[in-house]
Amino acid sequence: MNDSRLYSFIGLMQKAGKISSGDDAVEIDIKKRKAELVIIATDASENTKKKFINMCEYRKIEYVLFGQKDNLGQAIGKSARSVIAVKDKNFAAGFKQKLSEQKSGGEVFGNS
Repeated sequence: MNDSRLYSFIGLMQKAGKISSGDDAVEIDIKKRKAELVIIATDASENTKKKFINMCEYRKIEYVLFGQKDNLGQAIGKSARSVIAVKDKNFAAGFKQKLSEQKSGGEVFGNS
């Protein structure tokens, strides 16, 4: 799995307490403008993708379509997750940089 470094990085962010996950928690963090980057699973439902993409674009928060729900959940030690919010500017920048270096799917959208 070529994405293992990115999933490991997500796990590191979880251990540092700098992410929230799940629809409700991420929605709250977006609305309170605590989210620096939103990671949306590529296999999330179309309604979920549309909802969070619209929320991010409205509030000018960057988002990325990356990973599978099961893998995202496993990376943070929880059940499957469709969305994850990164609440730290430096971690968000680090994830975006690793993603661009990887060039294996996933592109940053929004307020770049």
